[in-house]
Amino acid sequence: MTLTDCKSLTSEESHIRFDWKLDEIEKILRGPLIDLLWQAQQVHRNFNSEYKVQLASLLSVKTGGCEEDCAYCSQSIHNSSDISDQTDFDIKGVIEQAKLAKEAGADRFCMGWAWREIREGKPFESMLQMVRGVKSLGLEACVTGGMLTDQQAKRLAEAGLNAYNHNLDTSPEHYEKIISTRTYQERLETLIRVRAAGITICCGGIIGMGETTKDRASFLKVLANMNPHPESVPINALVPVEGTPLESLEMVDPLEMVRMVATARILMPKSRIRLSAGREQLGKEAQILCLLAGADSIFYGDSLLTTSNPSVKADRELLASAGVKVNCK
Repeated sequence: MTLTDCKSLTSEESHIRFDWKLDEIEKILRGPLIDLLWQAQQVHRNFNSEYKVQLASLLSVKTGGCEEDCAYCSQSIHNSSDISDQTDFDIKGVIEQAKLAKEAGADRFCMGWAWREIREGKPFESMLQMVRGVKSLGLEACVTGGMLTDQQAKRLAEAGLNAYNHNLDTSPEHYEKIISTRTYQERLETLIRVRAAGITICCGGIIGMGETTKDRASFLKVLANMNPHPESVPINALVPVEGTPLESLEMVDPLEMVRMVATARILMPKSRIRLSAGREQLGKEAQILCLLAGADSIFYGDSLLTTSNPSVKADRELLASAGVKVNCK
């Protein structure tokens, strides 16, 4: 596609599709960057009247000791970087963190549990109370806690949970090189349970884990052919952590993140595309290009689970310099 081809988008060209072919996506992803950015802007502005960015804050409630063997993760018991198992059932403390996040400007509060699956009993009851407490503050509540049952999804919905995060991480073809303790199908089944309970889906992945461009296109194809699309799509860049199997990999080229964000925006026009892990390593210019390409959310705060994140002050300066508005629900 060329700039000439993108001068205007008709209603037929801009309608939302759920039947993307792999070669179509790969062609978009590999196309000239200038043309890709132009097309992404056309789509973004067609579905979003102006550039607004949602600020989401993320808190690790249960850290470390995870049974999964994800090759990128410092919280896995299979990796020498395993962070000591820390579980916080202090409901009041979590709600206080949510209050602070709201005061700093966030309007979505995400809570993470390093689990293979949600644990019944006190852990789950605490999770439900935290969700209710976050909602009582007027914040959107999001949880990531691994696999879950139909009944657990129902109870989370009844507690008022807005979104459940469960990433696919990579393509079906590359997946077995990254994780062996949970199948791709199990991840998809978790998303089906979340959707059936009436909770919105937050589902994305990570680039820079040794995958090919075709893998990236395949990963996006899975998301883009879900009907409806995930309401939230986090795009992460691998942050290599010492003690993990991927520790020797270099940070991905920032422009590859721009390409992923732009392609995700074209494929899923109404989804919220979240610029997530690896932002601190991208630099200001690449982050602004990602915003230009259609990213309309960032994780806001000094850390993302166990990796660093730009400071609140730095993010405020970034958004101001880009000229985008914040707190769009």
